[in-house]
Amino acid sequence: MLAIVICLLLTLAYVTLMIAYSEGWKRQKDFVMPSSSIVFSAKTEYQTATFISIIIPARNECRNIGGCIESVLAQKYPADLFEIIVVDDHSEDGTAEVVKKYADKNVRCISLADHLAAGKKINAYKKAAIAAGIANSNGTLIVTTDADCTAPDSWLLHIAAIYERDNPVMIVAPVIYSSDHSVLQMFQLIDFMSMQGITAAALNLKLGNMCNGANLAFSKDAFIRVGGYEGIEHLASGDDYLLIMKMNSFSPGRISYLKSVNAVVSTTPQRDWRSFLQQRIRWASKSGKYNDPKLTVVLLLVYFFNLSFLLLLIGGIFYPEMFYTAGAMVVIKIIVEYVFLLPVARFFSSTWVLRYFAFLQPLHILYIILAGFLGFVGGYKWKGRNVR
Repeated sequence: MLAIVICLLLTLAYVTLMIAYSEGWKRQKDFVMPSSSIVFSAKTEYQTATFISIIIPARNECRNIGGCIESVLAQKYPADLFEIIVVDDHSEDGTAEVVKKYADKNVRCISLADHLAAGKKINAYKKAAIAAGIANSNGTLIVTTDADCTAPDSWLLHIAAIYERDNPVMIVAPVIYSSDHSVLQMFQLIDFMSMQGITAAALNLKLGNMCNGANLAFSKDAFIRVGGYEGIEHLASGDDYLLIMKMNSFSPGRISYLKSVNAVVSTTPQRDWRSFLQQRIRWASKSGKYNDPKLTVVLLLVYFFNLSFLLLLIGGIFYPEMFYTAGAMVVIKIIVEYVFLLPVARFFSSTWVLRYFAFLQPLHILYIILAGFLGFVGGYKWKGRNVR
């Protein structure tokens, strides 16, 4: 039957992709600080000269922004070589007031509203916030993170070290979710961990450029040279993904991945299924918005592979052999994804969550189908704003 043959071909292609990702993750070497760069308490032998501006866009984050700022202030990095700029995006919960308590510690809070033309309607508030922060920054290197993130104390040191070693225009670094062991948060942890592993592998294999704005660094000069967000400012999402596309087009081969447990930023997962789906629709909405044929092909393969399960289940009502095909494909999917995820989970010290991996597969397939479809055709709600 033609449908079964097509599904089996999709399975073969998917297995090949996952094997490639496994190899790409393995080939992405751990970053090792230069031998003279040994960290001792609050001091380091590594003599850096890079001034870093940490840009944190924040909207209604009064519960999280304090912890984020504290983790940056605790960095084992020369205090005179970094600044923190929080851009308040029309918060209604006192976010700015929390930030202003740190004004005596080289932390600035600027209002996005003060940097928007009067009466101008915009769709991409986060891009506008980051751009405003950069315009007010003094750093050679820009580091972006989110208001609900925390970083280890040698985070900036490792970013500066790879920047000074490789001279990249952009540095992609790892992010991980915290988890309270609920089904929702474990599901998010597995899904996000997979995306992080694919990000590193794809960069290594040159199968597409991916990144996450919660842990991203780039040269301020390069940002200016590519015109910042010019040309993509009308798209609500993509402050990270669409920017890396511009950076790579401007300077091919100068994107570095910082694979180090000392550079992993931790962030909080979504609190409910609705918020989770809205977030993933937002992420999916930027796919296909920039010319990256390799990544487009990969995304289409993943989507149609997962969609084939739904089609086989429907077809199985009339042709029972389709049920067996779907069952065999699920087993294959679990095996190849587990082989890929295991070393990634070890890197993130999260192997414990893989014991639930197989049981969450049906949910994962459904979510890929739904988020991919809605991200392509529909709008979403994020931070209290309706986006179309």
